[in-house]
Amino acid sequence: MTVVGPFGLSVRDQALEADVQAGLAAVEEGLLEATKSEVPFITEAAQHLVRAGGKRFRPLLVTLAAQFGDPYAPGVVPSAVVVELTHLATLYHDDVMDEAEVRRGVASANSRWGNSVAVLTGDFLFARASHILADLGPEAVRIQAEAFERLVTGQILETAGPRDGRDPVEHYLDVIGGKTGSLIAVAGRFGAMMSGADETVVDVLTQYGERLGVAFQLADDVLDIASDTRESGKTPGTDLREGIPTLPVLRLRERVERLGLPEDIALSELLDSDLSDDARHAEALTRLRVHPALEQARRDTVRYAEEARSVLAPLPECGAKAALVELCDAVVHRAG
Repeated sequence: MTVVGPFGLSVRDQALEADVQAGLAAVEEGLLEATKSEVPFITEAAQHLVRAGGKRFRPLLVTLAAQFGDPYAPGVVPSAVVVELTHLATLYHDDVMDEAEVRRGVASANSRWGNSVAVLTGDFLFARASHILADLGPEAVRIQAEAFERLVTGQILETAGPRDGRDPVEHYLDVIGGKTGSLIAVAGRFGAMMSGADETVVDVLTQYGERLGVAFQLADDVLDIASDTRESGKTPGTDLREGIPTLPVLRLRERVERLGLPEDIALSELLDSDLSDDARHAEALTRLRVHPALEQARRDTVRYAEEARSVLAPLPECGAKAALVELCDAVVHRAG
């Protein structure tokens, strides 16, 4: 049993393991090549997060999905590079919006070079992803464009907040379906599509990626509260400090509305206060870490991961399917 990919995913099939390792290595080379520029400073900024590492969750999904067709088809690796470049570009932009100081255990691009460089570097990565896409055909361009539209829409909806009368939890799940689920769904779709898999398989892996993407983001929400910097590579409670209500906070507010317990109300008021103060921020994290709302968010993560697992039922039994099932378990384990 060899550990590969994010979260210590284990692959028990030696041939599959070799394909996955070779595929991820080729993606890594592709990322470094795609982030080179004739301007050394642009190369340095563009490769900042590439060289910081990361889980490469999306390329892994592309590689596993490609096992249901020809995993060596010429479009598989480039499509994985496109998806990861797009993801990296959004991280540069997200860190500017969140004023984050740490990403993947290193200084964020915005804290190192300023917001303008970080935003423009993200744009540079989008441009390079588009260049690769052009060689993959108009259908790939359309799929990526639709996913990117959903991603941006999700970000806008998050910024705007739920409209009057809309359940905040439902609104938030729509937001992360766009911001995170859309691109992970593309990873499953590209892997299957580029490998020439049957259209039914492409559809299954697209649906799987969408649901797993939501579970993945919900696990991130839990980690933002429950982990330390060494585990997540980011500063804990970043969303709390910025006043961004992730699922644990929304579940707390829901509980306040339903039960009206004094201790819940007090914690909700603390979370709504100015958390730029380090002491108040630390207190909010400590209290939320032991609150039932965090456990409810964990249960929500499990639910979406189980939905992703159930979608896989029509696929033939094979090492790749077993690995996709284990990926669901790994996401749940990540959330504790």
